[in-house]
Amino acid sequence: MPSLAHFAIFLAFVAPFIAAAPAASDCTGTIASLDDVSAAVKCTTVNINAFTVPAGKTFDLSLLDGTTVNLQGDVKFAVKNWSGPLFQVSGKSITFNGNGHTFDGNGASYWDGQGGNGGVTKPAPMMKIKISGTYTNVKVLNSPARVYSVSNPAQLTMSKLTIDNSAGDKANSKSGGEAAGHNTDGFDCSTTDLTIEDSTIHNQDDCLAINKGSNIVFQGNTCIGGHGISIGSIDSSVTVSGITIKNNVIKDNDNALRIKTKASATGSTVSGITFSGNTATGIRRYGVIIDQSYPSTLGTPGTGVKLSGVNFVGSTNSIAVNSDAKRVEVNCGSGACSGSWDWSALKVTGGTAGTIKNFSGIKNFSQ
Repeated sequence: MPSLAHFAIFLAFVAPFIAAAPAASDCTGTIASLDDVSAAVKCTTVNINAFTVPAGKTFDLSLLDGTTVNLQGDVKFAVKNWSGPLFQVSGKSITFNGNGHTFDGNGASYWDGQGGNGGVTKPAPMMKIKISGTYTNVKVLNSPARVYSVSNPAQLTMSKLTIDNSAGDKANSKSGGEAAGHNTDGFDCSTTDLTIEDSTIHNQDDCLAINKGSNIVFQGNTCIGGHGISIGSIDSSVTVSGITIKNNVIKDNDNALRIKTKASATGSTVSGITFSGNTATGIRRYGVIIDQSYPSTLGTPGTGVKLSGVNFVGSTNSIAVNSDAKRVEVNCGSGACSGSWDWSALKVTGGTAGTIKNFSGIKNFSQ
C-alpha cells in the first residue's frame, strides 16, 4: 500500500504540470452572429467576423479583464426605429483592434434633418465604449445620430479612428432642404483619464463634447464639417478640469473652439482648459466662443458655472474665420469668470471682432 511519503513525492512531481495547465479563459472565441457572443466572451481573445446585427438588437460585448478583440470584417446594423445603442463594449485592460474595419449604422435610413430633436426615433448613441486599455483603428460609417458615448472605468486611449458621416451633409426627401444628418456628435465624454488622438471625424454636430470629467486629452485629430470642438454643454453640479486640446485641425465647422455652459446651471466648475497648436480654417460662425447662456447663443448668461484657467498657450492656435463670422466672443455671467487667462498663443484672422462681456482677465490678446 503506498505510503504518505510516496503520495507526497507524487504530488511534488505533478504539481508543476497542474499549475501550468491553461486557464479556461485562455482560448479564442469567434463571433459571426449574435448567437456566438455568450460563448466567445468567455475567452480572452475574441475575433469578430463580418456579419449583420439584427434590427433592434445591441451587439453587446461584456469582456473578461485583459481581453484582446480583433475586428476581422465589417459589421452592419439592420434598421429599426429604437433608442439603441447599436454596439456596446465593457471591460478592463482591453485591447480592441479594429484593423480598419467598419461599423455601419445605416444612417441614411434614419436621417431626416432632425436628429434627436424630432422625426423618427434613432439609435443614439450608436457606440457605447465602457472599457479601459486601447481602442484603435475602427471606422464608423453613417451613424443614425450621436456616434460615441465614452465612460471608461480607467485610462483609455482611443486612436486612429474614423467617423464618416459625410453623406449626411446632403439634404434628402425628409430634411426640408437641410443637411439630412443631424446631432451626429463624434465623441460625447463624461469621464476621466481619456485620450483621443490621431482620428478623423466628418459629421454635422460637435466633433468632441466634454460634459464633465478630468484629465482628458484630445490631440492630433481632424474635425470636418460639424460644430467644432466643445467643452459642454455644462449642466448643474458637474466638474470639468484638466482638459488639453492640442494639435487638432478643424475644417469648415460652425465654430472652431467653444465652451458652452447652461444659463440655468448651478454648482458647477470648469477649470484648467488648455488649447495649444490647433489650426482652423473655413469657420462659419465663431472662431472662439465662450458662452454662458446655452441653449441661447450670446443671450443672457447664467452665473452658476464658475469658469477659470482657460488658456491658449504653447504652439500658436491659428484660426481663420469666414468674412461673415466673428473672431472671438466671450459671454460670461457676472462674476462667473475669474482669474487671469493667458491667450498669448491665439491668432484669429478674417471676419469681424466680437465682444468680451463681464470679464477683464484675458491677457496677451486683442482682436
